[in-house]
Amino acid sequence: MGAMEERYTRGVKYKVDGRYDEATEEFAAILAADDGCAEAHWQLGLVYGFVGLFDESLEELKKAVSLKPNDIKMKVDLGLTYAMLGMFEEAKSEFVMVLIMDPENDAAKKQMAYFV
Repeated sequence: MGAMEERYTRGVKYKVDGRYDEATEEFAAILAADDGCAEAHWQLGLVYGFVGLFDESLEELKKAVSLKPNDIKMKVDLGLTYAMLGMFEEAKSEFVMVLIMDPENDAAKKQMAYFV
């Protein structure tokens, strides 16, 4: 496993353990070396959401989705973040796209129930 993969694994563990400052440091270091790492943008966006940095969270999640537009998990997390922030049209749009890509996606189907 390379250094970036190790940083990513550590960052995810820190995130899961609630050690958000350390997680942020790991993902930021990855992005300093490779700003095109969609997974690091995604994880950093999740961490920012957990600590209440919602504008930053949205920017990171949108960047992740722009880098990997076919990644269902990233699109669901972006949609959930939009919904949490009351941005319902944007949330609905993400969930519709997820369901086009994966008609059986449980998370998106559950969320779409709020829009009908």
